[in-house]
Order: sequence, then structure tokens, then C-alpha cells
Amino acid sequence: MQERVFHVASPKAKLYSEADQAIRERLKDFPKALKAYEMLVQDPEARAGWNMANYLTMRKLGYNDHGRVHALLTGAASVAILALLSEAGVRLDTVESGAGELEDAYVVVLLSTMLHDLGNQVHRFGHEAFGVVLALPILNRILDRLYPDPEQRTAIRALILHGIYSHDLSPEPLTIEAGITAVADGTDITKGRGRKAFQLGSIDIHSISALAVDEVRILKGEKVPVEIQVTMNNSAGIFQVEETLTKKVLKSPLRPYVTVVAMTDGEGGQDQRIVHRVRLHETEDRFVLD
Repeated sequence: MQERVFHVASPKAKLYSEADQAIRERLKDFPKALKAYEMLVQDPEARAGWNMANYLTMRKLGYNDHGRVHALLTGAASVAILALLSEAGVRLDTVESGAGELEDAYVVVLLSTMLHDLGNQVHRFGHEAFGVVLALPILNRILDRLYPDPEQRTAIRALILHGIYSHDLSPEPLTIEAGITAVADGTDITKGRGRKAFQLGSIDIHSISALAVDEVRILKGEKVPVEIQVTMNNSAGIFQVEETLTKKVLKSPLRPYVTVVAMTDGEGGQDQRIVHRVRLHETEDRFVLD
């Protein structure tokens, strides 16, 4: 089975660089999407928004990070998932709606995913709706340079805003591209993301479970286009897999195209006897022994 994206693991500084490289490599054949990415990461409003979103969620609420590193990691995951779906012939809503072609779908997915948590700079409560409002001026600056046709620009923007608004499943995403944003968000569950919250004093099942996840890989599946493989150092990680990642697979249009496999790394002693390897059932919303 061929690996299709970087390993999602700590430390974050290394991951930031790897994510940036992965995005650029994936977009080398899609210059419009690459240009959108370059404009986004250089946009001062986006950068400040990521920083303040991170400050409120981590420093004030004790959550794991929701800033620029999270944006890049999920952005890299999103374009990897999109590549596998498109290779498998999955029809994208960007194309189905008449808004654009595959390259435009990359623009939609990347911008939606990297801006999905921007609303946390206002408050965690209602951050999806705040994110739509705060993303608008950033999107307008970027899309104005990429799409001279105002009708196409508006259609592309609508798809992006839908992904931002529905990434946390309330309401549930309706498009393939929005589903990619939601699932990509769910892939950032490794211990690198949980450790900071743990050090700041947030000790709960979410932070403990995040510390139990070592690695997430996005692969080409055998029975479905995408397999998301999670390696844990402790069985506690299964909570993070189910509550953060799998829930987003099950409640998005990606359900027929994505499976999740969770396994322990075999180096954790007695704990490994609890969970060794499980996978998401093909038709039922539950894990089964693999």
C-alpha cells in the first residue's frame, strides 16, 4: 500500500516544514491553487487571526492548538485526501455545480481547510459562523486575483464558506469538498497537538487520548479510495480516533470513500492487549477487529 502524505507526528516545527513542502509538492501541477496557498500564508490578517485563535483556545480554554500549525497540517491532509478521491473518479461538487474544474476544487479545499478555525479568535462558541465572516475579506483578496469572472468567484467562495461553516458537523457538511475539510481537521490528533494543552493544565480524556496517538497516515485504500491509518502508543488513543476523526468520516459525504484503521505500535507493554488493530466497518458505523 503506497503512502500518500507526510506523517502527522511531533515536533510541530518539523511538521510545519513538512506540511508546507507536502502542500507545495501536491499543488505543483495546479498553479492557481499554489498561488492561493502562497497568498494565504503571507496574508497578515490570516496570520494574525491564526495567532489569536490559538491564544484564546490554548491559553484561555486549555484546548489543543488551533492556529497556523494546525492550519498547515490540516491543509496538507486535505489536498492529499482530495488527490486520492479525484484519482478514484469521485465526482466533486466544484465540478458538479459548474463552479470550476479539479484545480478549482483544490482552491476550495485548501482555503476552506486552512481557514476553518479562524473564528476561534472571537470565541470557541459559534466559531464556525464567526469564521465565515472573518474569512470573507481574506478570501476576497485572494479570489479577486485568481478569478476575474465575478460569477465564478462568487461560486468558488460559496463552496469555501460552506466548508468553513460545516467543518465541526453542526450543521453537517453537504459537499464532498466540505467533507474533506471536516475529515482533514479530524486527522490532526497526534500527541504533538495534545502535549501543549496538557502542559498548560488541561488534563482530560481529550488531552490524554491525544498523547496516545503517535502518527496519522493518509493512504490509498484497498476497498475504498482513502485509508486513514492511526498508530497509537496506548489504547487510550482510540477515544481520540472515534470522537475526533471517525465521527467526521461518518457524518460527512466522504463516508463511502474513506475508512479508518487504528493500531497500537506493539511497544507499549501490557496495554497493547486491549487494542491491537481495528478498522471502521464498511457499512456499519462501528469499529471491528482487523
